Amino acid sequence: MRRLGTEEWSGLAMLVVSVAVAAPVLFGVAAPTMPRGGWIALCTLFLVALLGAITAQTSAPARYGGFAVATVSAWALVLTAPGMGLLLILLVMTAATSVYVLPLRAGFVVVALNTGVIVAVTVQVAADVTESVILAGFYLFIQLATLLSSATLIREQRMRRELAEAHVELQAASVLLSESARTAERLRISRELHDLIGHQLTVLTLELETARHVEGAGSREHLDRADRVARELLRDVRATVGQLRTEAPDLERALRAMADAAPGLAVSVEVAPRVRLDEQQSATLVRAAQEVVTNTLRHADARELWIEVTAEADSVVFRSRDDGCGARDVVLGNGLLGLRERFAELGGDITVDGRDGFRITAWVPAS
Repeated sequence: MRRLGTEEWSGLAMLVVSVAVAAPVLFGVAAPTMPRGGWIALCTLFLVALLGAITAQTSAPARYGGFAVATVSAWALVLTAPGMGLLLILLVMTAATSVYVLPLRAGFVVVALNTGVIVAVTVQVAADVTESVILAGFYLFIQLATLLSSATLIREQRMRRELAEAHVELQAASVLLSESARTAERLRISRELHDLIGHQLTVLTLELETARHVEGAGSREHLDRADRVARELLRDVRATVGQLRTEAPDLERALRAMADAAPGLAVSVEVAPRVRLDEQQSATLVRAAQEVVTNTLRHADARELWIEVTAEADSVVFRSRDDGCGARDVVLGNGLLGLRERFAELGGDITVDGRDGFRITAWVPAS
C-alpha cells in the first residue's frame, strides 16, 4: 500500500474539518440564506476543488483554477451562513493551503481578500464595531500564522530533500572516485609490467639464444645469467601480482552505501552473484541507482524502493521500483535522458513505467 504524502494528509485533515464546521447546515440544524441543497452542493464543490488543487498531479494552470474555485466557494459559503462563526475556519484553511499551490506573496493576497469577507460577515453578526474588529483581527492573525507555518514546513521539507539528494550524490561520487583510483593504479602497474618485465624477458631471450650458439664452458655462463634473470623476473612478477590482489569492486556494496544515504526511504538492494561488469558498466549502474534514489526522494513520495541487478543470458539487467505515486504520463527529464544516453553508449537501453509506482528497467550487454 502506498504511503500518503504530505499534501494528501493535509487534504484528509481538511475534509474532516470542513465536514465538522459545516455539520449544522449539512444535518439541518442551521439554515443558510440560500436553499440548503444548493449550499450543500457549494460545500461539495469547495472540498473537491481544494483537494484537487493541492493533491492532484495536474498542470499548474489547473491547480490555480481549482484553488480559485475553492476560494470563491468558501467566500460564498461563509456569506450565505453568517450566523455560523465556525465556518470562517474554511477561509483559514484556504489561506494555509495556498502555499501548496501559489507563491507565498500570492498567499498574502488570499489572506487580505479573506479578511475582507470576514469583515463583511462579522459586521452582520457582531454586537458592535469593537467586537467586529476583534473577530476580524483574530482571524487575520490565525490566517497569517497558518500561512507562515505552512510555508516554513514546505521550506523545511524541501531543504531536507535537497540535503538527502546531495548526500546520495556525494556517495555516488565517492564510489566512482574509488573506481577511478583503482583504474589509475592498474594502469600504473601495467606500465611497470611493460617496462620492467618486458626488459627482463628480452635479456632472458638473448642469453638463452647466445647459450644455444656457444659451445662448452662458455654456454654455462650464459645459462647462469639466464637463470638469474628468470629468478628476478619471477620475483618481480610476484611483487606486481601482489599489488593487484586487492578486493575487486563490489557493486552491491557500492549501491548499498549510496542507498543508506537516503533518509526516510527504505531501499532494498540485491545484486545477483553471477553479475560481471567492467568498470564503465559498473559506473553506469551506479549512476542509474543515484538517479533512481534522487528521483524517488524528489518526486515519488514513496516509503520503499527496490533495486535489483540480475544476469541474464546475454545481458545484465537493472530494475528499480517504488511504492510511490507514480505518473500517468511519464516525461523523461534531463536526468533520465542522460541515463538513457549512458546505456545507449554501452549498447543497452532503458524503459520506464509510472502506472504502479515508478519502475525503471535498464540493461547492458554482458561482459
